[in-house]
Amino acid sequence: MLSRRNIRIKVMQVLYAMNRDKELTPAKAMLLYKNNIKQSFDLYLFNLRQFINIADYAKTVVKKAKEKYRPTEEDLAFQPILSDNPLIQSLHDNEGLSKIFQRNKIKEKIKEYNTKVLYREFAKTEVYQEYLKNENTEEDHRKALLQLFKTMVANEVFEDSLDENFLFWDDDKSLVVGAMKKTIKGLPTNTDFYEAFRPTDETVKEFGETLLHKVTSENKMLLDLIEPTLKNWDAERVAVIDMILLKMAVCELVSFPTIPTKVTLNEFVEISKLYSTDKSKDFINGILDRLLKKLDKEGKIIKQGRGLIQD
Repeated sequence: MLSRRNIRIKVMQVLYAMNRDKELTPAKAMLLYKNNIKQSFDLYLFNLRQFINIADYAKTVVKKAKEKYRPTEEDLAFQPILSDNPLIQSLHDNEGLSKIFQRNKIKEKIKEYNTKVLYREFAKTEVYQEYLKNENTEEDHRKALLQLFKTMVANEVFEDSLDENFLFWDDDKSLVVGAMKKTIKGLPTNTDFYEAFRPTDETVKEFGETLLHKVTSENKMLLDLIEPTLKNWDAERVAVIDMILLKMAVCELVSFPTIPTKVTLNEFVEISKLYSTDKSKDFINGILDRLLKKLDKEGKIIKQGRGLIQD
């Protein structure tokens, strides 16, 4: 689920934490990075569990309606088709999913009050009102569940719950939304579908852990490479995030032979747009352009694979 850009951002965040907390050793920084990666997958699981809980709340509505002293005909006629539909049932029947919810302690993060609020918000939608009236096909169930998810992610109560449980949830939001939509469109299922959204070792370890380790262990060497290209800039006056991004980019240029230089330059310029000052993208772009020419001339950039050899 996590792209290399997401991994770069997570490495950047850990390096920034190290800059702010001098007691954060490289070993502790690596543990922090691994925990942040786990949190990304847990964020997907949290979205999925909250989604299921909202659908299940239809049963609570039925129970409360029938417990009324004088239930109306509408109360007695209400059916929990949202929770009983085969797509949601396939999630309930998935033993692997139940185990991973339990192992990662996802259920404990979800508040019943939030579930009630989110269900009631969904109950107001025209899609749900029509859904309750009709004999529904599998596609009708899916349409209702997609609307349920859309209502859930747009609600402030849900965003507040993300703030409480996931420090960097906004960084992974678009990926998780995409994963959830893909999950809903793939229902019903009896497979370990969630494993497709677990971060891969290739991205997390071979790229992310290596990048973090090299930047922390080769910090002085990276600074020595960068400083001569700063011209009139004092290295200490460069914004913290900008210097971190420059070090990461240089490390990637010289230590990852299968990543094209253009990809590295473009990625770090784009990240600077999101996380640094308005002028940072031009600063980063200019410094990296000079560094690339200098390092290439010195033979320090060696790329392997078709299309990666510089002309």
